[in-house]
Amino acid sequence: MKIMTYEEYLKENEEMTYRFKGVSMLPLLKQGRDLFTVRAKKPGERFQRTDVILYRRGSDYVLHRITKVLPDGHYVILGDNCINYEYNTVDDDILGVMIAFNRKGKNISVDNFFYRIYANLRVTLAPLRIFRCKVIAKLKRIAKKILRR
Repeated sequence: MKIMTYEEYLKENEEMTYRFKGVSMLPLLKQGRDLFTVRAKKPGERFQRTDVILYRRGSDYVLHRITKVLPDGHYVILGDNCINYEYNTVDDDILGVMIAFNRKGKNISVDNFFYRIYANLRVTLAPLRIFRCKVIAKLKRIAKKILRR
């Protein structure tokens, strides 16, 4: 049996369902529990804010959300559970876009009304979430220094 890359599989089958790995898309997708389905990128297709894309970053495959589409064609990307934006993603890096996910055994389309609300809130509130995470991390470092004295 030949092992295929994601690129090869999507080219041959147009869609791929895969078990999620990692913590970058929490709380939406949990490792070992949830599945996601990606549709292969169509020629010339552009993506939009809130789309979750499967893309290549070096030798890694990453599933993250687009938070902004820049005028020069680059995308600003952020995992739902991440605090650092990525700025250099271009169309050539993207393999496909998530069209559905299976969470706790329930299949949910990205066209679902409640999912659309979640996606928009996730992108809109990301700066506040990131700020809160950084403040908490800073307070923990300060508390650790004080307790060591």
